[in-house]
Amino acid sequence: MAAEFLTIHPQNPETRKISKVVDALRDGAIIVYPTDTIYGIGCDLMNRKAIERLCRIMDIKPQKLDLSFICNDLSHIAEYVRRIDTPVFKVLKKALPGPYTFILESSSKVPKILDINKRTVGIRIPDHNIPREIVKLLGNPLITSSIKDDDVIKAYTTDPEEMYEDFKNEVDIVIDGGPGGNVPSSVIDCTGDEITIIRRGLGDVDKIV
Repeated sequence: MAAEFLTIHPQNPETRKISKVVDALRDGAIIVYPTDTIYGIGCDLMNRKAIERLCRIMDIKPQKLDLSFICNDLSHIAEYVRRIDTPVFKVLKKALPGPYTFILESSSKVPKILDINKRTVGIRIPDHNIPREIVKLLGNPLITSSIKDDDVIKAYTTDPEEMYEDFKNEVDIVIDGGPGGNVPSSVIDCTGDEITIIRRGLGDVDKIV
């Protein structure tokens, strides 16, 4: 059965449509959805069967799982990471919501959820209402990966209809929230003694670190 192509307003997501997506996620759905950078593919963090399916779609071994969590706000993060030092918290507060992925030490809860010995976790709070409304209503983060194109020249697909054609037989819902970007998030590692920039993507990293 082909995926549903669901158009949702990017600034004012329709409550009924968000509820429909959340109900599907709770049933184990895989969704393609917009963020403030590029489109992502993800599922409910608390649904292990959905995570296994996501790994198959993305050709990732579950033991090598290195995906990000999409959260709604800073208070949502606390459950999944160890105590955040004040300097790091100041950076998070300045940067989020925004186009950044922060690598943080995971709490003891994360390995239990994923059933793997996961010591770090990538955290995203995108500056985009659709994913944030989804996780707010869901009550759990989405576990997510980026949508990448096989074309080496065009690294990231930006057209939701094109994504639908690529994934309609593998996922359950493709959300059309308008054209996506083609620059990924900046990745910042906060697990060491010093904050380290792993990848310079979207966002002015030098202004926040």
